[in-house]
Amino acid sequence: MRGAKNAKKRLWLWRWRNNPLRRHDDILEAWLVLAVWAFVALGGAVAGTVTAKSADEVFARQRAERRPVQAALLTSVPTSAVTGGVADDRRLATVRYTAPDGLARSGLTRVDSGLSAGTSVVAWEDGRGHLVSEPPSAAAAGVEAAVLGTAAACAAAGAVLGAGAIARWRLDERRTALWGQEWDLVGPHWGHRTG
Repeated sequence: MRGAKNAKKRLWLWRWRNNPLRRHDDILEAWLVLAVWAFVALGGAVAGTVTAKSADEVFARQRAERRPVQAALLTSVPTSAVTGGVADDRRLATVRYTAPDGLARSGLTRVDSGLSAGTSVVAWEDGRGHLVSEPPSAAAAGVEAAVLGTAAACAAAGAVLGAGAIARWRLDERRTALWGQEWDLVGPHWGHRTG
């Protein structure tokens, strides 16, 4: 049992041990694999954390800057049709609202379907009085920030793994070329027949 564990350990670390069959490219590959996995672990974690934190800050700023306003529908909103088994219950409609400067304005916003003209609805505006989408709740923002952070971590890890795979492929190509050159030198000496 102990011999099997030592054999596995020796196999796993063969590029790091000094032996006559080890080439310079084997050492390069060992360092490359170590660097790739370090960048996957650390780079992915950093990219994910930075992206999630940035997204959460953007969502928090949206919640702080946007405010709800009462608006009146200018046109009726037809009832939604079921499309592909899913009913879209919100549609774009023109509404009239009062901006922070006291002027009446109109614009497009998403409202529930099936409402008639003149119905009072809630719209969201930014600090300049322009209609914007409703900011995500703290819980929805947290989930979206986590998803974006995970996607960024996976993208960073994928890019590093892809670059490492290309570098290892180039090392394999170079090793194969060197083995071919060495065989061209040694091969003719093995050409005689025995027996």
